[in-house]
Amino acid sequence: MAGGCCAGTAALASSELYDPSTGKFSQTGSMSTGRYYHTATLLADGSVLVAGGFNESGPLASAELYDPNTGTFSPTGSMTIPRYYHTATRLSDGRVLIAGGSITLASAELYDPNTGKFSPTGPMTVPRYYHTATLLSDGLVLLAGGWGLDSAELYSPTTGTFSATGAMSKGRYYHTATLLADGRVLMAGGWGLDSAELFNPNTGKFDPTGSMTSGRYYHTATLLPGGKVLLVGGSPSLDTAELYDPKAGTFSAINSMTVGRSRHTATLLADGSVLVAGGTGSFGTDVPAELYRL
Repeated sequence: MAGGCCAGTAALASSELYDPSTGKFSQTGSMSTGRYYHTATLLADGSVLVAGGFNESGPLASAELYDPNTGTFSPTGSMTIPRYYHTATRLSDGRVLIAGGSITLASAELYDPNTGKFSPTGPMTVPRYYHTATLLSDGLVLLAGGWGLDSAELYSPTTGTFSATGAMSKGRYYHTATLLADGRVLMAGGWGLDSAELFNPNTGKFDPTGSMTSGRYYHTATLLPGGKVLLVGGSPSLDTAELYDPKAGTFSAINSMTVGRSRHTATLLADGSVLVAGGTGSFGTDVPAELYRL
């Protein structure tokens, strides 16, 4: 867990590790720069690329690497421009696609872990922020929605270009996008929405599916080992949770969390449980974490 907002008026530079064997968090190395609205991407060698974000000085172009072997962060190349509210997607070849953000950006760039440098690619067909980016089974990346947008596009790492694909039925932002076991992508919720739809990479179109039991945004969606998707929390500080069944195309409510939260994280652990941590809610400065178990 790295960075976040805020300690007083300052963005957090601290980070910590969760140990599933003990159920406890412990401090690890701090970043060189406090940041929030950044991205953190697991690289093929086990290190983590932390890129961009925002702090009291404004938007950030800097990036750094976390080494789990030493528990320390070290600087790496900076992005070509400052970004926040962007997406970061590790491609099949190990590079990382950084796309959009900072309110009005259509630009994109690639991070090469072999050189530690960023270089321009793209650009996207339209500016996007609050969008989603999903690596598909064929190696393309689906970028969908964003502030006021129902459009979607595909990025080809082979050509370095973006091309339009089918549009969603509704404009979505603050939504989630989850790659399912069969290669489709579940788009769920977003500002003022309880609806969901499925992107079919074979047709390039979005198809309707069942609606969620609650409208959600700033929530999380996690693919579980059995193929179902766990959707948790969201604004306004929801404690509810539900499961999506791709075979039936339906959502069903499950037991609620111990607290309501939004803008949190949800991480699938090796034993199949899901760690839900942090976020915004009514719990003050003592931010609880909890586990969902199958």
